[in-house]
Amino acid sequence: MRREGNKAVPGQRNAARRPGADRAADTTAARPRPAHPAPSAEARLRYWFDTTLARGIPALCGWLALGCLALVVPVSALLVWTDQQAPATLGSWIAAVWRSTGQTMRLGGEVGPPLRVLLSVLLALIALLYVSTLVSLITTGLTDRLMALDRGRAEILERGHTVVLGWSEQIPTVVSELVAARTDRRRRVIAVLADRDKAAMEEDLATTARATGRARVLCRTGRPTDPAVLARVSPATADCVLVLPRDDPRDDAETVKTLLSLSAALGEDRRVRVVAAVRDDRHLAAARLAGGPRTTVLDVDDLSARLVVDCARQPGLSLVHQELLDFAGHEFHTLRDPALPGLTFEEAAGACPESVAVGIAHDDGTVTLNPPLSARFLEGDSLLVIARDEHSTRLSDLPVPHDPRALTHAPAPAPAPAERVLLLGWNRRAPRIVDQLSRRTPPGSTLDVVAGPRAATAAAVRSAAEALAPRMPVRHHPGDPALRSTTDALDPTGYDVVIVLGPDPRPGRGEPDDRILVTLLNLRAREEESGRQVPVVTEMTDDRNRLIAPRPAGADFVVSGRLIGLLMTQISQNPHLTAVFEELLSPAGNTLHLRPAAHYVTTGRTTSFAAVAASAARRGECAIGYRSATASGHGMRINPPKARVRYWHARDQVVLIAPGD
Repeated sequence: MRREGNKAVPGQRNAARRPGADRAADTTAARPRPAHPAPSAEARLRYWFDTTLARGIPALCGWLALGCLALVVPVSALLVWTDQQAPATLGSWIAAVWRSTGQTMRLGGEVGPPLRVLLSVLLALIALLYVSTLVSLITTGLTDRLMALDRGRAEILERGHTVVLGWSEQIPTVVSELVAARTDRRRRVIAVLADRDKAAMEEDLATTARATGRARVLCRTGRPTDPAVLARVSPATADCVLVLPRDDPRDDAETVKTLLSLSAALGEDRRVRVVAAVRDDRHLAAARLAGGPRTTVLDVDDLSARLVVDCARQPGLSLVHQELLDFAGHEFHTLRDPALPGLTFEEAAGACPESVAVGIAHDDGTVTLNPPLSARFLEGDSLLVIARDEHSTRLSDLPVPHDPRALTHAPAPAPAPAERVLLLGWNRRAPRIVDQLSRRTPPGSTLDVVAGPRAATAAAVRSAAEALAPRMPVRHHPGDPALRSTTDALDPTGYDVVIVLGPDPRPGRGEPDDRILVTLLNLRAREEESGRQVPVVTEMTDDRNRLIAPRPAGADFVVSGRLIGLLMTQISQNPHLTAVFEELLSPAGNTLHLRPAAHYVTTGRTTSFAAVAASAARRGECAIGYRSATASGHGMRINPPKARVRYWHARDQVVLIAPGD
């Protein structure tokens, strides 16, 4: 600023401001500030309370004492004033008010010299401090204990219970099946330990796993890889322990670490059965070493691939797998009976009217599935049967009779023609599926793969094609299997079987089953247009999506997560089943089959299932059920009563355990 006379003139720098700036500034300066409304009494009271809290406990205690006195003293004065024997003098009246106030606030209420009153108040304050501190300590201790219980950190003191370690897609299936398992125990206890909030686990299990009154599910929070945390579920006193596979194959190393932690917690001399699973077979050997000799470790991807190929080779087999693995139906059991030693397998099988004998369980843990009819039971052997529960099998003195005239002979096997297989989709299990198909399809069969054009997918398909070139030609058709134009270009109804796979789960992408449902819709539309149906085998991740899938009743769905959970539960309850399912799901040895009923009994007439069983037995096979072509739904029946007579249709099938083709 510079001055000219009595005026102040802006300097050169300010003189360059844009025109009208001074006018705007003067207008802004002259404009009155808007009046803010005064805060309400409620807002002022809330602000005062907040500032009081900020001053700490002494301020709170002081205001609390003043508030109590402001209420107690007037009421005490009114109480003394309304007393018919109220003191006449002012001093006596004040003493009566003080006595009433002291008794109300537990301050003694003594009257007399000031020192006596002061000492009584001091003693009352000391007693109040002691009692309040004691109450606070008791309340804090109880609260901490309740919070520890609520956080799932308390130790479970049970014996003979079942322990489930980890949290994955198998948890609802495993818990539900453990609850449904029919055992001799009057009340089952299931302890779940996972690195999740206890309340969240209980809420999830309440909605997905149906616990009944004869089963208790106890959840505990912690990492199963820590031996100290494992002690919360008392694995050393458990009947069996299940270590669930992680949802991501890259986390299989954590499963191995959990098995090491479990081995440390159980010690060397242990009798607890352990069942675990890994998704990547590269960790299979390490997991078995970490678990020890009494641990069964399943390869999830390998088992899933076997199940898919089994259903592709024999449509309808997924229903048999579901029935044998689900505790709600008929499953494998072992029968110990003092009358078994010395009997032949034929005699023992004929003495089971309400169950199906399928093998011999030896005392060393091995199993002979579908043994010769002349095989004899030794001391310690058990009869392996398919029954509703372990109590429904009793050896009968008389075998179930049947009409020998109903038995027939199977025609001579003809060479199987070459097949065309269509694979829609690609995931990490696809190379295993392709390899199994090349080993189990007739010579000359071909495989067409429709998968995305991503470089990694194309390289994986090309690698599989090169490995299988001598056995099965593999052609890659880049494209999206969920697009109608992609599938129509190949005409899926011209194939012998179609396999639908979903993509591997990835962050930021939708559920794999969503794309599978779209693919199945396109296949159904194509079938309706052409008037031809083709067997379709679908691999899914969520069993709930199977209920809305656009396929007819009895279609083959392999819900790998659920089936692995069922298999783990079955093995945990009966260790002999490890060898049973290992043989049933392998290409060699005795496997499950669906064959025409006309190969065993004369169709177009009525006869009992005992006749079917006898016809299969003379061919070295075990008939375990049938599939009706005329019944509503899928028509599958496992372990029917042998004495029941039914009409056998020409398109009916018999379910068998027999040597592989």
